[in-house]
Amino acid sequence: MIGVLGGTFDPIHFGHLRPALDCLQALGLDEVRLVPLKVAVHRPQPMAAAGVRLAMVQAAVAGVSGLVADGRELDRAGPSYSYDTLASLRQELGPRVPICLLVGADAFHGFLTWHRPAEIMDLAHLVVMQRPDAPEPSDQVLRRWLSDLGCAGPQELRRRPAGRILRLPVTQLDISSSRIRTLMRAGQSPRYLLPDSVLEMAEAAGLYQDSTARADHDCSTPGASRPVQPETEETVCSLNN
Repeated sequence: MIGVLGGTFDPIHFGHLRPALDCLQALGLDEVRLVPLKVAVHRPQPMAAAGVRLAMVQAAVAGVSGLVADGRELDRAGPSYSYDTLASLRQELGPRVPICLLVGADAFHGFLTWHRPAEIMDLAHLVVMQRPDAPEPSDQVLRRWLSDLGCAGPQELRRRPAGRILRLPVTQLDISSSRIRTLMRAGQSPRYLLPDSVLEMAEAAGLYQDSTARADHDCSTPGASRPVQPETEETVCSLNN
């Protein structure tokens, strides 16, 4: 059983990494794929180039068993939709392996507005990362989905490849990529908000130093509010960007 956590990762930070590790351990996942998006749909495009963001994810998870950088969205033209990413994974893994799409609570509340939401449920389970006291969704259809498809624990996710919804409390870290970018633009250090390896890479590439540093830097790569704050469906999960 694998998890999929997506986002702009501009840059990746501990607010992404700790919930990913929580899910890996609590659900007994074989791995969590961290998938940087290429083309955002309902938000401004990432500042750092796609290859740089993938390299930062690779640096962040280096040596961490079970966390894997996955660059498949960078190889695909057009908008970065969750459905397309999951369809690609399903083709790679086969029909029987359970796939868990990790989403924040706010993103889940808007799930029915996503691109092909019902078909996403045919490809994967939803694991909703949330605070223990997270409010119920207001949408009545989504409430019915929770009633019909909700499950109590990871053992139920393992019994089928897709189609169930599990709400999972995760560590809450009030960190955002936008705060990190703002600090760096102001000449202040964001140390202890993100891995040192990622910070060093961003500084070496001159990222986030001013508002014009948007996608002109590159790195060599081998060959990809509230504490849990989703952005849009197209980031697959998108936490704290």
